[in-house]
Amino acid sequence: MELFSLQFLLFIFLLSLYFYSSKTKPISTGFKAYPLLGSIPEFLKNRHRFLDWTTDVLSRCPTNTSTIRRPGGIHGVITANPLNVEHMLKTNFENYPKGPQFISILEDFLGRGIFNSDADLWKVQRKTASYEFNTKSLRNFVFESVTVETQTRLVPILKKAAETGRVLDVQDILERFAFDNVCKLAFNVDPACLGGDATAGGDFMRAFEDAATLSSGRFMYAFQSIWKMEKFFNMRKEKRLKKSIAIVHEFAEKIIQSRLEQKAENKDQDLLSRFVGNYDNSPEFLRDIVISFILAGRDTTSSALTWFFWLLSLNPEVETNILKELETVRARNGKSIGDTYNFDELRELHYLHAAISETMRLYPPVPVDTKYCLNDDVLPDGTFVGKGWFMTYIPYSMGRIESIWGKDCLQFKPERWLENGVYRQENPFRYPIFHAGPRMCLGKDMAYIQMKSIAASVMEQFEVKVEEKDKCPEHYLSLTLRMTGGLEVRVKERCVDVIN
Repeated sequence: MELFSLQFLLFIFLLSLYFYSSKTKPISTGFKAYPLLGSIPEFLKNRHRFLDWTTDVLSRCPTNTSTIRRPGGIHGVITANPLNVEHMLKTNFENYPKGPQFISILEDFLGRGIFNSDADLWKVQRKTASYEFNTKSLRNFVFESVTVETQTRLVPILKKAAETGRVLDVQDILERFAFDNVCKLAFNVDPACLGGDATAGGDFMRAFEDAATLSSGRFMYAFQSIWKMEKFFNMRKEKRLKKSIAIVHEFAEKIIQSRLEQKAENKDQDLLSRFVGNYDNSPEFLRDIVISFILAGRDTTSSALTWFFWLLSLNPEVETNILKELETVRARNGKSIGDTYNFDELRELHYLHAAISETMRLYPPVPVDTKYCLNDDVLPDGTFVGKGWFMTYIPYSMGRIESIWGKDCLQFKPERWLENGVYRQENPFRYPIFHAGPRMCLGKDMAYIQMKSIAASVMEQFEVKVEEKDKCPEHYLSLTLRMTGGLEVRVKERCVDVIN
């Protein structure tokens, strides 16, 4: 009995020593993992602040990279290291496709469109889209659409709000603007979501937004089998998703079928007309690629500009500098306030370009991107990536790391993009906001044209006052980075003398 008691006391002592030492050892710099459960408990605890959580963890890691473990032997690597990003997006590009898991999550919504495909299927779409995006006629079509939407819908809505003092949700306004505009680009249809009756178009927009949000929500499940089970039994969120996707597909397919029937006499300049007229593609292929481009065009510009106007409210000196630049360019080109800036004039707006880039550094429209590792690999920083592992890089975190952007990385500072007053391009692997490597965003230049045109028109004519500017908006992580609850503002028409 005494021997048993001594053994028991020794066991208790060693157990206490273990727990004491585990509490006093240095804090781990990576994602905390538990036996059997891996990092799932930490993920569930921080899911509501996923971006800030991963940023906190990666900023403590020596190479801003960490392995993360999930149940069932599922491992992955999460990084904010530019060298690792360049390796996966360019140097060893073929080893890091989207992968079967990523594709399966978005396939119901996006099919096998350009943003949800790999290998030969992606290469065919990329080659086709690359040719079309480089045509001058498409660029002019986009610019004309933005100009018309700005002058006939956006500005009148803001003027009316200024007269009545009504509070506006600028995120909602910009999303409606972007949706109208990108639908014209995609298939030359005006859903009239901003300032129109928006009957059928409004249903399409709401269903599209719902489908995008619910599809991206699948990524946030701790166990992927949960959403798959809900889909199988057509229940909860998966039931809503199925209904939303059906509305989106039906709307798109009707337009596609009509365009195919009028193929010979169709002279439109939108993307659908170009794909119908120049290539032998199936209706499903056309639907998938059109929906993919709507997704990219709708969310990127509206997300960036929403955060842009919030940041301006906190940094009035930046707003003043932009207004001075607008006045200088306008005077040099003989423009009056309210006149549209052409391509060349927009290119002269270096400080505005820098301010928009700085916004996306801190609040990237696509804050997370994930790939799939085909074969065992070792990253430039020495991190091992196993076959079948997921490989994720986080642009949101990259914009907040001192080793990349300096000690002032959390400051909104457009000047960091300027050299002698001229905008300076950044290494895309340090700033992968528009992706990088072979998958670099084809619409990057068009996106900047749209954002600068909208920002210039709004800022010259209106003061945008954020209602709760000192309250940092919560992230709403869909396929893009949005604000939970939107951004409420009041607008006031500017006095011309103040601008001049």
